Amino acid sequence: MTAQTAATPINAGSADDTLVIRGLRVAPIADREHEILQGIDLDVGKGEVHAIMGPNGSGKTTLAYALMGHPSYVVTGGEVHWKGRDILKLSPDKRSRLGMFLAFQYPTAIPGLSVASFIRSALNAKLLGIDKTGDVDPTDPQKGGISMRDFRNKMREKMAILKMDEGIAARYVNEGFSGGEKKRLEMLQMAVLEPEIAILDETDSGLDIDALRIVAEGVNAMLNPDLGVLLITHYQRLLNYITPDQVHVLAQGRIIKSGGKDLALRLEDEGYGPILREAGLSPDAPDEALLVPQAPVGADPEPVEAAR
Repeated sequence: MTAQTAATPINAGSADDTLVIRGLRVAPIADREHEILQGIDLDVGKGEVHAIMGPNGSGKTTLAYALMGHPSYVVTGGEVHWKGRDILKLSPDKRSRLGMFLAFQYPTAIPGLSVASFIRSALNAKLLGIDKTGDVDPTDPQKGGISMRDFRNKMREKMAILKMDEGIAARYVNEGFSGGEKKRLEMLQMAVLEPEIAILDETDSGLDIDALRIVAEGVNAMLNPDLGVLLITHYQRLLNYITPDQVHVLAQGRIIKSGGKDLALRLEDEGYGPILREAGLSPDAPDEALLVPQAPVGADPEPVEAAR
């Protein structure tokens, strides 16, 4: 599925299995006149992996935060629909209850809150549903909830996939964690919550090659026909481990080119300069500054096969 044009009506792809973004314009709340995103059009369907790549400052993280309702950003135009709802009218927790998930580039530490308690609370909140009708009691397995035993078994299963020590469940969220541990904890949350749209904001940032492989293997193990992934990445290298269906280049606040994995390989070879010029943009930075960052030294060139 390719990036859509602004002329495409919102109802053309608004089935329950597609995240539909039309004309999305976003500015920082502190400077509403400075739009970072200037009209994003994109469809992300269940069972698809879409990679977003782009130079520094192009708006990649802004897109992730805007989709999840970060309070530091304001939507100045456009629509985003998922499961028949305009998600821009929903609070961040309701977007999560609706099956959306964001993995942060820089996860925050929460002293005093254990990983197990944090994830179980998040799971219980999701089980309540967006409308909280009262028909579900997340503490009662007979009313759609999950028992403590089942939760512990699920945690153990997911931690094994991510090669995480079970002792991490008793530690405080991200307190004293290494970069790799923080990213694996993001993946653990995703694995337990089982979202239908996962937005991964530079999950590969700050990882050595071993941690990158483990995280990629974890993502691949979660890929299924009910999960759509928007993978924001700074490195082409990650796409050797997680195979995208579509690659989109984001520059100066809009998607300027879409293609398959071959587009990511071209970016690795040429950088962003040639594609920016093809789109009629004249970058201020020299081509050397627009190169795609390379993989860690000594990286294994063998890709991880996606379990899809």
